[in-house]
Amino acid sequence: MENPLEKGPKYLEIVDHYEVCLEQHGDTHLGVDWPNEQDAQLRYKVMLEVIRETKNNPVSLLDFGCGTSHLYAYLQEHNYPHVQYAGLDISPKYIAVAQHKYPTIPYYCLDIMAAGSVLPATDYVVMNGVFTEKRTLNFDEMWAYFQQVITKVFAQVRLGLAFNVMSKQVDWEREDLFHLPMDLLATFLKKEVSRHFVFRHEYGLFEYTVYVYKSPANNL
Repeated sequence: MENPLEKGPKYLEIVDHYEVCLEQHGDTHLGVDWPNEQDAQLRYKVMLEVIRETKNNPVSLLDFGCGTSHLYAYLQEHNYPHVQYAGLDISPKYIAVAQHKYPTIPYYCLDIMAAGSVLPATDYVVMNGVFTEKRTLNFDEMWAYFQQVITKVFAQVRLGLAFNVMSKQVDWEREDLFHLPMDLLATFLKKEVSRHFVFRHEYGLFEYTVYVYKSPANNL
């Protein structure tokens, strides 16, 4: 009989899914399970708009769940000289591909939920696609996982955090995706993380992006 404890935490099923995508589709948008390239590029733009500082003010950014570092390619192509990029992923397979492409970039292969894990401090963290899929986790399991990760990550952020989740304001929902009610999320952020947050639901995809800051905008 199979021992469920040998599989490890249930959230690792999400990692397994993405690694299958990488194996099947390679270093492409499909390899990180984004359906099309155009929408993926839009997500990179929206994620980076969490940064308040102008291009005259250098900031450090950690790409949490970096995959094969498509966000770094976007940074290079769209002139973000003030952003000092580093990548982190739980999967050594993704990190190996990213490090091969960009050997001078600092990468971290880390499970933030593992005992003793320490996230490097940084000005900003972006978490693009980390919470959009829940696979076989039920809502309560994914919600608990989400809260723990956000709390741990925000503790190491100096300025701000960006992440996306699937919207509830859609015509239909997929069981394998994480559709998170905005009121539930706002209550959690205000109580446990920060009351300085922005919800973005205007960019045309079936998701929304959230910026969470350490301080209000007028403190810049």
